Amino acid sequence: MRLANIGTLGVKELRSLVRDPMMLVLIVYSFTLAIYSAATAMPETLSRAAISIVDEDRSPVSARIAGAFYPPYFLPPVPITQGEMDGRMDAGLDTFALDIPPDFQRDLLAGRQPTIQLNVDATRMSQAFTGSGYVQTIVGEEVAAFARRYRAVETPQVELVLRARFNPELKPSWFGAIMQLINQITMLSIVLAGAALIREREHGTLEHLLVMPVTPFEIMTAKVWAMALVVLLASAFCIALVVQGLMGVPIQGSVPLFLAGAALHVFATTSMGIFLGTVARSMPQFGLLLILVLLPLQMLSGGSTPRESMPEFVQVVMLAAPTTHFVSLAQAILYRGAGLSVVWPKMLMLAVIGGALFGFALARFRESVARIG
Repeated sequence: MRLANIGTLGVKELRSLVRDPMMLVLIVYSFTLAIYSAATAMPETLSRAAISIVDEDRSPVSARIAGAFYPPYFLPPVPITQGEMDGRMDAGLDTFALDIPPDFQRDLLAGRQPTIQLNVDATRMSQAFTGSGYVQTIVGEEVAAFARRYRAVETPQVELVLRARFNPELKPSWFGAIMQLINQITMLSIVLAGAALIREREHGTLEHLLVMPVTPFEIMTAKVWAMALVVLLASAFCIALVVQGLMGVPIQGSVPLFLAGAALHVFATTSMGIFLGTVARSMPQFGLLLILVLLPLQMLSGGSTPRESMPEFVQVVMLAAPTTHFVSLAQAILYRGAGLSVVWPKMLMLAVIGGALFGFALARFRESVARIG
């Protein structure tokens, strides 16, 4: 009877979700437009940045530098005078302004070390941070190539050949699509589970369940499997139609294995959502708690910033978070084609963390049910 109760209550949760149009809109948006828009507009992507060049040298090397900037990373450079540079930067017309001084080529061929001034509009933070590195690299390569040709410097016998694995074209959208999918799985599983509990309380149906021959364990388990099923089905749909279909991201590993890991992750996060639902007394309170919980889970799990660049204390603490292991598992499977023999420790950690969160949330749920009774 316990399994039958869990199944029946889970079907009731699915019917309640179907009758909630705003939740349905949120699910569809989160696994379609939200992923596509965020992945194709990654903040570290340099795209069509405006650059102007003050060429005071008028030499072949300065012309070579100006010709090295072209789409899609930069707009065609605009030749300007030194007097126009500050005004254009103040007006926001240019993100970068490159000033090549007089006699630059002469000093270069004479063996001196001339300098080029690069002015950056740092109010455009994402493009300024990434683009300044692009500009320095482009200028350095063009100057080095020119110097080797005209000074007859021998070409080094050792040449560095860069080979990018897993993402040979270095497309940020490939990385962004997977990371956004992971973020949406985490967010939706917490939101759906917590909202289901709060909806029961607000509609007064939780009291009706308490007079029926069902236990808090059955009620909570039904919410977990029902909301987990919705998130997993939406994830499979997103991978097939949005990530692989619309965006053309190649999936290297097994999608069923990824969904199995996602199921363990959703088991943990839905339990977390139910716990937050027992703490919050209304939907606005739940939304505020969600911000406090969701942002650290997403920012410190290794999806946005490599864990190796974080303080050691943060790395150790975040090992207790399910998102840390899920991000590592998802990257290994979807990027590098890892199999079960590689990711089973991460799946085991997700199962352990999920079990602990489920037990903790169940204890809290029983306390809240006892107060109602």
